[in-house]
Amino acid sequence: MLPLTAIIPLALFMAILLAAALCALAASGHFPREHRPASLTTPLGAGILHGSMALCVLSVVAGVALIAPIVPWYAAVIGGGAVILATPPLLQPLPDHFVNGRGALLTFAGTSALMAALLNLVAG
Repeated sequence: MLPLTAIIPLALFMAILLAAALCALAASGHFPREHRPASLTTPLGAGILHGSMALCVLSVVAGVALIAPIVPWYAAVIGGGAVILATPPLLQPLPDHFVNGRGALLTFAGTSALMAALLNLVAG
């Protein structure tokens, strides 16, 4: 049985992982370089692309570190797996101009960082 004190941290971790997975899936369409739109071939665009991925990785690592002492490992694995499986169906209905541009990268990376900050407040 999952302790009641672990439910909110687990939900926040799942939100971090969902936002990071959505960002990674949106970013995967921009590789190799020839497949990038013009807005992501500039130095600023490349910084947004790589910076958003780095921010998501940091958010997930922070989330894992914060929930490790609170949430049982089996709950984190089940919740994380469910979120990873839900990622493609959640990204598919979004508009192509959003997913293929800077908007998705900035939105999902910012969301993962915000959820990591909230998890730090709750679990820290």
